[in-house]
Amino acid sequence: MINVGITYDLKSDYISMGFSEQDAAEFDLEETISGIENALIENGYKTERIGNIRHLLTALSSGKRWDIVFNICEGVNGIGREAQVPALLDVYDIPYTFSDVLVNSLTLHKGMTKRVIRDLGIATAAFKIIESINDITKIDIPFPLFLKPVAEGSGKGISDDSLVTNYAQLKSVCSKLLYEYRQPVLVEEFLSGREFTVGIVGTGNSARTVGLMEVIFRENVKTKIYSYSSKNNYLDLIDYTLPDNETTALCYECALNAWKGLGCRDGGRIDIRFDKRGIANFIEVNPLAGLNPIHSDLPILSKMASGIKYNQLIGMIMDSAKTRIKNGKQ
Repeated sequence: MINVGITYDLKSDYISMGFSEQDAAEFDLEETISGIENALIENGYKTERIGNIRHLLTALSSGKRWDIVFNICEGVNGIGREAQVPALLDVYDIPYTFSDVLVNSLTLHKGMTKRVIRDLGIATAAFKIIESINDITKIDIPFPLFLKPVAEGSGKGISDDSLVTNYAQLKSVCSKLLYEYRQPVLVEEFLSGREFTVGIVGTGNSARTVGLMEVIFRENVKTKIYSYSSKNNYLDLIDYTLPDNETTALCYECALNAWKGLGCRDGGRIDIRFDKRGIANFIEVNPLAGLNPIHSDLPILSKMASGIKYNQLIGMIMDSAKTRIKNGKQ
């Protein structure tokens, strides 16, 4: 029986350490860890909970080893925080699920990721990276613009104020984000079209889409920005729906090209938004997508679009990891 260790950042641990709800937004609930562990057991694996990177360090130092690690650690410090567990496991030659050190480091930085996407010839909104407030004088993209921290997830740093229509707003929001998040700000051309998220399972030429869903705000919602707040209150504000076949095909093509081009592995999500010409544009990729059985986008869209149940999805992710490891692509 294959022995699977599970690495994760438990939200309640960080809350007890003094983290705010927003600071801990990317970390996982106990129900997520239980869901993953139960799914692995149902798929025939022997499991062991490891915990975060500090727990992993302790376990490795004491001689613990696993056949493979199911890694969903988001990390805490630095621009390479999502790559810390993969790097440590590489040192000990222990295989793991999901993307490697390079991909997890690159894709946390939205601006660097867009540079690669642009070089691949995949449509993405025009953008600038603001390192300091003086950099806003270099912005030559016409308004309206959309602003967000360059290295956050779960909608952190995105609010109704993220959509700016003039220079005064641009300067104000940039200043606020630079101060609050202590990292560069991504300034993008605002894409006015429909928004989607696409789920992908697999690696390289074996990667395939498992579904997508459109993000549609309800009629009574005044501000239709997919923000930290709206994501946390999606049951009251948003409907997730399945688009028509033509739209689906456009989203799938963009998402798969980006997934393969970036070198992502095993499973994750890519967010897409259409521009005013109806062209599907890459927004960002999540190579460590949320896996809460009830509330996370990847399990939701997999079941809604393709009838893939949660345990089956976890099994597909593991199958991808085992196949590439067997083929020498650890």
